[in-house]
Amino acid sequence: MKIETFELERTQSLWENRVKHNLTESGLLPYTLTELLGEKEIAKLLSIRIGYGQTNGSIELRETISRLYPRTDLDNVIVTNGAAEANFILTWSLLDPGDELILMVPNYMQIRGIAHSNRVSVKTFPLREELNWGPDIEELKRLVSQKTKIISVCNPNNPTGAIMSQHDMEEIVRIAMEVDAWIHADEIYRGSELNGIESPSFSGLYEKVIISSSLSKAYALPGLRIGWLVGPKDIIEKAWKYHDYTTITAGILSHYIATVVLQPEMRKKVLSRSRKILNENLEEVKTFVKKHQDLFNFIPPRAGGMAFMRYNLEINSTELCTKLREEKSVFIIPGDCFGMDNYIRLGIGNEKEEFITGLNLISEFLQEIKEIK
Repeated sequence: MKIETFELERTQSLWENRVKHNLTESGLLPYTLTELLGEKEIAKLLSIRIGYGQTNGSIELRETISRLYPRTDLDNVIVTNGAAEANFILTWSLLDPGDELILMVPNYMQIRGIAHSNRVSVKTFPLREELNWGPDIEELKRLVSQKTKIISVCNPNNPTGAIMSQHDMEEIVRIAMEVDAWIHADEIYRGSELNGIESPSFSGLYEKVIISSSLSKAYALPGLRIGWLVGPKDIIEKAWKYHDYTTITAGILSHYIATVVLQPEMRKKVLSRSRKILNENLEEVKTFVKKHQDLFNFIPPRAGGMAFMRYNLEINSTELCTKLREEKSVFIIPGDCFGMDNYIRLGIGNEKEEFITGLNLISEFLQEIKEIK
């Protein structure tokens, strides 16, 4: 097996702890335990023996997760170490060499890399900027074949922050049904919608749907490393067999905290905090873009922890972001990490003052570039 470099993760890992201002995070400002939990919950946490948790996820946690999706119960759920493991297990267990995967782009490119390593044919269908980052349904129709095993989407989308319409979701389901393909929906940003209206899940629209998600993004709890897959019971049972060969189980303390967080009132409180941070920082981005309106084309995100924008400068995106990092110690993600030069991704889930400081330094940098030219 030959693994290709995961450019986005490697780029972030190399530099995120070596700069003064990291604007690459695609999630929300993480909680501390004292911010998140009350005295009763902390006392319970301190009393838990730090042993192995149930390998497919505690009964309480799986029941709690299942209530987020229509017509599911605990046996439709497996708990993983973050969505990264969920995506890995999904790809490993469902795709064989010679199978065909159709992947929405731009996207978090983990699944493409895993599929390539397993000699799976990967085709891509795009979100179009001219469609307000809506999916090119006609292109998807042209790409599907009887060999198509999985159509993989990310909704709400990373990096654009777009949310698919109900019509587009139904069209993707119809296309998948025609060739008997699975739909994998990465819904890790569900709950971070800036208007407060939670986007619908693909779960329940079609019998061959598998959802991956986690607490890392919308819930601002990446350090818990709690993710999950939701799907038909036989597929989840199969995923559990593969999970036994990876990390065995997520941490038992994380199981407990996740169960607390996903209770209805607590979930509502956590997501409300996330939306407040995102909306406040998005206003700062809009002001920034207006100040540099000759340089940027920007469709504001509708969900998620990032802003994705096209710039009008004759410089490669990796080169641009490298110069910014070296000259201002501000780190942003180049569009090259998504196969889209002349774009950048800013994380907008940071603490507000730190975020504004980073934007001001980017403004200085852009002004200096203009003066040089």
